[in-house]
Amino acid sequence: MNGSLMVVDDVAAEFAERVIEAFHGRPNDGFSLALSGGSTARSCYERLAEDAGSQIDWWKVDLYWGDERCVPLDDPDSNYRLAREALLDRVGAANATYPMRCEEGADPYQLRVGELGRFDVVHLGLGPDGHTASLFPGSTALRADPGRLVVLNQDPLGHNPHQRMTLTYAGIARARLVIVTVAGEAKRDALARVMAGDDVPASAVRAEQVIWLADPAAAGDLIGG
Repeated sequence: MNGSLMVVDDVAAEFAERVIEAFHGRPNDGFSLALSGGSTARSCYERLAEDAGSQIDWWKVDLYWGDERCVPLDDPDSNYRLAREALLDRVGAANATYPMRCEEGADPYQLRVGELGRFDVVHLGLGPDGHTASLFPGSTALRADPGRLVVLNQDPLGHNPHQRMTLTYAGIARARLVIVTVAGEAKRDALARVMAGDDVPASAVRAEQVIWLADPAAAGDLIGG
């Protein structure tokens, strides 16, 4: 596996604590955070909004996305909409938000990420099939050129609907800290495969530091192992 596994009773609370810690330890005045999607991400962002309080100056925070479904930004399936409802509407604002817009193609976001240089934090999830961001098993994004930071991608097996825009492995690797949140028994097999180093997309995630936060239901037999 890449990184360290922490089994915690409250994944959302631990996520919030780690982001707050990263904000205070940031090397520059600004702070770049790339967001995820899904039910676990929603609970994480709601908890971050609740716990951050005066500990995060949101006017120093720039929000990016690790992946996005190619739907309108106000669509119920949009990761941007999820983040807006769970985080932005609760904290009031951020210095800047950079949604992924599939209609523009991947190049504008590629340029933006390239200009940024490093993410302070990239938040990822884990799918039951072992995908993370929108890096699906057997998809073309897994073989992206090392110079590509952002690509359009889709699930070749059709298990995950909608075309996607996603950070590549190279894009994720620009993070100072990657936090992968995993909750629920449905993710147990996928997490066990990642921890064993099996050939699933999430196993190949690299960054300066990678932390896997899992609840006991997801960790299963990994607890104490």
